[in-house]
Amino acid sequence: MQNLLNFLPLLGFWLAYKFGGIYVATSVLMGLMVLVVLIDWLLNRQLSPLLTLSTVLVLVLGTATLILHDARFLKLKPTIFLWLLALVFLASQWIGKSSFTQRLLEPAMPAPGALSARDWQLANLTWVAFYVLLGGANLYVAFHASESTWVNFKVYGMTAATMVFAAGHGLWLASRRPAPRQA
Repeated sequence: MQNLLNFLPLLGFWLAYKFGGIYVATSVLMGLMVLVVLIDWLLNRQLSPLLTLSTVLVLVLGTATLILHDARFLKLKPTIFLWLLALVFLASQWIGKSSFTQRLLEPAMPAPGALSARDWQLANLTWVAFYVLLGGANLYVAFHASESTWVNFKVYGMTAATMVFAAGHGLWLASRRPAPRQA
């Protein structure tokens, strides 16, 4: 349910863009981000830090887009968000007992504690590199392609890239687990 809720602003943005253009889509995105944060608060009585960061960026850059009538501000949001994530993941290598990737994924592993610290560090750094590259790709498409190409890249390309990378990352993590011992 939570994952579907997180896609609501993206879907609303895409539909609003198709029927009303970038400024209508920006307004819809801003409203839906606030709605998702409110629903998240009502359901969990806490705010997701990543959702909150994303919402603040959408509100600030969306407001600049609407007031100045310049979509370049909104186009910067994915890059800023991704590069901030990359910074958080990178900093987590030295802050805390384990990297951000390990804290997020180890509880879901079939055998927690089975991967080495080096494997977790490498996994974390691959996410850093992915976020930096995807943020760079967003900048390239945002400022070298048409607005509709950027919207499609944001909605389809970035989503697909993240899903493919996450799936590949999951397979790599699974391949790193030690084989079960034979009795």
